[in-house]
Amino acid sequence: MFMVSAMQLHAGSAQQLIRDACRLAPAQRPLIIVGGPKYIYEPWDAFGVDPADPWGADVAVTGEEYVVLSLIETLLEARRPGESMRAAFARARDSGALDGIPGLVYPRGSTPLVAEELVDTGVQRLVADLDELPDPVLGYRLLEPPSRAETLGPRALPDDQIRRLSPIGSLTLTFGCKFACPYCPIPAYNQRQHRAKSGARIAEEMTRLYDTFRLRYHFGSDDNFFNSTERTLDIVETLAKTQIDGAPIRKRIRWGTEVTVHDTLRLRDHLPDVRLAGVRSLWLGVEDMTATLVKKGQSVDKTSEAFRLLQQNGISPMPMMMHHDEQPLISRGPRPYGLLNQVRLLRKAGAVSMQVLMLVPATGSKLFGGTYTSGMAYDSVGGRKVEEHMLGGNYVIASNHPKPWRKQINIWLAYMYFYNPLRFLVALVRPKSKLYLVDAMWQGLGMWGLAETIRRTFTWTFRLRFGKIVRKSAPPMNRIPMRAPNGAGADHALIDDVIAEGVASGSLPILAEDARPGHKRLQVLSK
Repeated sequence: MFMVSAMQLHAGSAQQLIRDACRLAPAQRPLIIVGGPKYIYEPWDAFGVDPADPWGADVAVTGEEYVVLSLIETLLEARRPGESMRAAFARARDSGALDGIPGLVYPRGSTPLVAEELVDTGVQRLVADLDELPDPVLGYRLLEPPSRAETLGPRALPDDQIRRLSPIGSLTLTFGCKFACPYCPIPAYNQRQHRAKSGARIAEEMTRLYDTFRLRYHFGSDDNFFNSTERTLDIVETLAKTQIDGAPIRKRIRWGTEVTVHDTLRLRDHLPDVRLAGVRSLWLGVEDMTATLVKKGQSVDKTSEAFRLLQQNGISPMPMMMHHDEQPLISRGPRPYGLLNQVRLLRKAGAVSMQVLMLVPATGSKLFGGTYTSGMAYDSVGGRKVEEHMLGGNYVIASNHPKPWRKQINIWLAYMYFYNPLRFLVALVRPKSKLYLVDAMWQGLGMWGLAETIRRTFTWTFRLRFGKIVRKSAPPMNRIPMRAPNGAGADHALIDDVIAEGVASGSLPILAEDARPGHKRLQVLSK
């Protein structure tokens, strides 16, 4: 099996990997399975439609780990002695054995590797208890070693090479967030649910990853780790009591994750336990300190207080900002609405690093369709098409501002103000972090990142200033007909009349809370 997971940023590279696998002779070709955020929302992009250029995955997974496990379990039951997984997949697909696994999209057609239609088995059923998810050690032991060979390697990456090639582990701790920000796809994806692993399971995973691969650094793939007080305390209190090789976990493991200002203040009395659990950094979705763009319980005073509390407990606050058309670079008066005004306040409050992104349409969010139908999203600028890797927020690719090039430069200036040689020198003498050199290290990384950002976006800024901007009038639609196994409409298809009416605007339909067999009820998130 050849499995590829991708975000939109990696869509081009993912497609190249799929194409490379498809160049193998049919007898040697592995079963190609794709997944990840890109294919959850746009599964049709994993399949080719041109008979002159045949390529494509065998199946796209539009769900989580248990969808993949259900697929593999079904294939193993159908597999005959000596038969390849790809051959078993073809028989299972043709017999309808895959149609009862919600969360799959697979192609049908008369020509190999040319999709004439896609079969969508429906929206995944979420696993309520994340302790049931597979052990991450198993996943690490399936990694393909880097190679220039034309075929897959005979063995997975050795244990002693994992840390060198992947020094920071990504751990699933919790899923879900109470806030329903219109630019964010998280509520729809999680079906309005908040799920978490137990503290005991997380402690076990961190211990095993350290013992097996000597992994010391982790990032929690949380939407909002502080979302639930009860679940957060179960995790941090358990970790605070955990020992690895005879030492407290904070001496062996360092990790960080994402939280909100509102929930940080709510858990102020428990921040010492958070630090004892090994947390060294927390990324906070500040977006806009004045709550003009989005209201998540933040304000200038609350944000400053949250940062001060984190610093007092030895945790580095890492704000994430969002720039938009209405926000000036600098504002006058008592209200710090300007971008640089807020960057200055965040640094003064103790921010160690900072991220500034431009507001862009995100697949699965409520604003997705409207950004296109309103003509705000760009199709091309100065003759260059907007590519998927540009949707991460570093490029201005959706704006109604009369001078969008200024917005691109504003992002540069914000980074220059925060990351610069003078602050690097000051950080060596008066660091913001209690951990000496951490502040200086982030200044160094930030200056390097700023140079890369300017290098990559310089010509785009030039095009924004002098080139012709062509705008889109409709969001990306499924370019291949889609249907359910019974011939009804597909759950993951983007339908023209739905987009035109402004309902869901690119959001996934979701299952109601009661998703038991026989109780399935689909609804579309429109609020």
